[in-house]
Amino acid sequence: MVHVLSSRTLVHPTDPERSRAFYGERLGLGVYREFGEGPQRGTVYFLGGGFLEVSGRSDSPASPAVQLWLQVADVTAAHEELSAKGVEIVRPPVKEPWGLVEMWIADPDGIRIALVEVPSDHPLRYRPEI
Repeated sequence: MVHVLSSRTLVHPTDPERSRAFYGERLGLGVYREFGEGPQRGTVYFLGGGFLEVSGRSDSPASPAVQLWLQVADVTAAHEELSAKGVEIVRPPVKEPWGLVEMWIADPDGIRIALVEVPSDHPLRYRPEI
């Protein structure tokens, strides 16, 4: 088995400055670290138990098969805050048949991002006695 010590998702945007503004200012993700200089510099953001690195540049947007899943404490509050900041809301919060409350947004390159609230009575919050 591979012993994973850390992980991060890498995003190579078509416009790095626009994407840094989206993730850092609009979503308000905290910066874990930055590296390099100028427009090609990289920024690594905290994503709860993981990291998101925005670095480099791509000539085309990511595949629609690439999506991010971010758990938040209150998806309704996130909806209000992000709407006020002009973030594109792909779909407002909806309680799904599987019990999670999900809202979908998109980054400047169209990467779809699910913001998910796990209700207090949902099985994902259940931890069996070990």
